[in-house]
Amino acid sequence: MIVLGVDPGTAIVGYSVIEYVKSKYRILDYGCVYTDKDEDMPVRLEKIYDGLDGIIKIWKPQDMAIEELFFFKNQKTVIKVGQARGVITLCGQKNCLDLYSYTPLQVKMGIAGYGRADKKQIQEMVKVILGMDEIPKPDDAADALAIAITHINSKAGFGSFSRGDNLSKKLGKLEGNKISVSEYKKLMGLKK
Repeated sequence: MIVLGVDPGTAIVGYSVIEYVKSKYRILDYGCVYTDKDEDMPVRLEKIYDGLDGIIKIWKPQDMAIEELFFFKNQKTVIKVGQARGVITLCGQKNCLDLYSYTPLQVKMGIAGYGRADKKQIQEMVKVILGMDEIPKPDDAADALAIAITHINSKAGFGSFSRGDNLSKKLGKLEGNKISVSEYKKLMGLKK
């Protein structure tokens, strides 16, 4: 299975392409599609569409996993990002991909098994899960990798937000509202 993960935006759209075969993740590509804030919105949306369309044509993923929009304080921002998300969804649909959406909470649960994990914890877990030497950059691309991993975990039936394991009970024994990467590894039985 090849999955395209997308972190929507207007100035920066993070993307990742991950292949999952025989319980192994392999990064095929990741990065960002950039648009200039001084360009008209239709031009920016076209660049987003064309950028993702080119990635799809190269890697031929079967699934596209997109992060759901979350609450924005600025209504103009949410409308613009909503337009970008619509174009991203259209691109996936026109290329006959199976489309999936994940909330930020689902991504946190799918990567760290903990809904209050912070960005650094998520990035560290992405690095560990994918066997990378360092945390992927920029943040938008790292988010896209997390979205793709969440989808793969969900589809394979072992995403922590969708299974009935005892992780919540284990997490309940922790003090505070955050968990460190080493605590997560210990809870999950992962090697240090």
